[in-house]
Amino acid sequence: MSAATSAPHDGLRLYISPDVYAFEPAGENASEKSGALLILNRKSGEVSTKPSLDGLLTARERTMDIYGILGLLKLSTTEFLIVITSRSRVATLFGKPIYLATDFRVLPISSSVKSNLLSNPVEKALLAMLKTHLYSAPFYFSYGVDLTNSFQRQSVHPVASDLSKPLWERADERFFWNRHLNARLIEAAQSNAQVSPFILPCMYGFLAIKSATINGKDFVFGLLARRSRHRAGTRYFSRGIDADGHVSNFNESEQFVVYDGQGGAVTGSEFEKDKTAFGGGRVEGKIRMSYVQTRGSVPVFWAEVNNLRYKPDLLIMDKPDTAAATRKHFEEQTSIYGTNYLANLVNQKGYEKPVKEAYEAALEELANDKVIYTYFDFHHECKGMKFERVMGLVNTLEQKGLSQDNFFHYDSSAGSKVVRTQDAVLRTNCMDCLDRTNVVQSTLGRWVLNKQLTLLGILKEGEGVERETEFMRIFRNIWADHADVVSKAYSGTGALKTDFTRTGKRSKEGALQDGINSITRYIKNNYFDGARQDAYDLFTGAWSADAGKVPHVDARAVVVRSMPLVLAFSLIMFICSLVVPRRKEAISGTKLATFWIVVASFALWYIVDRGLEYVAWPTLNRPNEVMYYDGPGYSSGRYGRGAVTGHWGVASNKPTRTPSKAKITQNNKGRRGAAYQANGSSP
Repeated sequence: MSAATSAPHDGLRLYISPDVYAFEPAGENASEKSGALLILNRKSGEVSTKPSLDGLLTARERTMDIYGILGLLKLSTTEFLIVITSRSRVATLFGKPIYLATDFRVLPISSSVKSNLLSNPVEKALLAMLKTHLYSAPFYFSYGVDLTNSFQRQSVHPVASDLSKPLWERADERFFWNRHLNARLIEAAQSNAQVSPFILPCMYGFLAIKSATINGKDFVFGLLARRSRHRAGTRYFSRGIDADGHVSNFNESEQFVVYDGQGGAVTGSEFEKDKTAFGGGRVEGKIRMSYVQTRGSVPVFWAEVNNLRYKPDLLIMDKPDTAAATRKHFEEQTSIYGTNYLANLVNQKGYEKPVKEAYEAALEELANDKVIYTYFDFHHECKGMKFERVMGLVNTLEQKGLSQDNFFHYDSSAGSKVVRTQDAVLRTNCMDCLDRTNVVQSTLGRWVLNKQLTLLGILKEGEGVERETEFMRIFRNIWADHADVVSKAYSGTGALKTDFTRTGKRSKEGALQDGINSITRYIKNNYFDGARQDAYDLFTGAWSADAGKVPHVDARAVVVRSMPLVLAFSLIMFICSLVVPRRKEAISGTKLATFWIVVASFALWYIVDRGLEYVAWPTLNRPNEVMYYDGPGYSSGRYGRGAVTGHWGVASNKPTRTPSKAKITQNNKGRRGAAYQANGSSP
């Protein structure tokens, strides 16, 4: 199968009848492919192909032009078909257009499903989760370019570089965001190759491509971020590692430069017409250089338990399989990227210190020569908004072996085409792997870019892009936009510290915006992220409606559910007692105000004391393992649990504390060990 015939269809006509959904190739590349139609039987659910529509649509109802099949998803009453009905062209890569999905249709597969079943509360809730995810996630796709694989993997990986294979088979399964939705289509394609062009891998992440000119030489600069579908989730509901070695908020960021050499610059109207394209008329991409970095949560079992406080309870779980999970993680990372240089940016004092200690303990046990660890206390070193000190970390990494020359280089004029490969990667983390991580990644990206542009002859020896005002505006804005997208996916807001990323300086205005974002994060993380986590779990297959599973229902006592109403009502009455005119014989406003403020204070105390009851927890995969954990490890406290049992059934007393300098080990069980008792006393 050629590359042309294995590429996904770039347009489909969907025929809808009571018996089948029929997909007919209708895009620009339809003539290059087999004319087979994809048939989805609405009664049996069978996936097949047919040479024509003959005899299939005797009771045809309507047709719909679509741009791809996102996949099939089973909910509580039936399976649904999800299709892309609108797209926006955002860039061109290697002469192939790249699109952002902008609108969708969700259609029940079974034609016998009654409207009252679709209005079932559980089904409505699941559909709402699905649609929320569809319209909040940036889904990028291309019919001719593999967005899930780095430039290097597309050139040298035995599967990713094999253009005779269909796109879905070449795709990196970590970044094939809709792979779970395509499970049945992939199963059908393994026995029927004609199904393959109907499978369209989508990437959840970020993409920016801009043309630039330095010293009269035209080139293209770009940045990609690929979000892993494994252990996907939100800031406080997805932390650390799982037993398979997958970590939360894992992203691969690839910065790239495309150039045609000294005589290859294109100028004039065509250059000005499309500032985001290369290939097919602009910069052809004869020379390609890319640099990959990764980020991901600290690879141990840990969590932060929301309780309405600004800082949740920090929990580190010293499980027997911690070492095995950490080993799996780094075995995968080193097999994909080569040597892993680790930059740990969490604080070495206070709240974050136990995370640092747990990470270092896990690495000490790992003892892997291909995993090289560096600690950098970001907040201490960059105190006073002196983020330029991050170069000190880069210098330390270089001394440990991280090379400025270690990047991927492809040159079509060279004999082997692949001039060099990247065999090491920087894996950066802070607590969230967002704000501090963004500053470090953009700094390292600039450091490597200087070397690449010098090697290409765009920069002269000793020059740096820092002197190029116009290019630095492009560079900083792309990295800041990248930071915002990665942050919104995890925390619900744009990144902090992006004023430095955008301008190269820290400002008071930026600090104020950080404060606003921090407050917004607090509100979203406590009151809205449960639904977002549910949407991630539903879409990626972390939760399935199979086997009669249903979402968790609100089982809180009436008094618990009503207390926010009591608080709101008492505050309203307090205000009324102060401002509403009263007759002389009536109870004085001061007494009423005192009464209502006492009621409000009690309601507020009750809510804060039982904060866990008021957090918007996920309803599909409840975090019971975290909530009920009482094994060895560490806990900063057990706030927000009240003194009652019931919905959570967790005692409220704080565990006995151990000295902060004590290591977290099986023998030293920390502040919350296996010997911890409900009354908080030591054995």
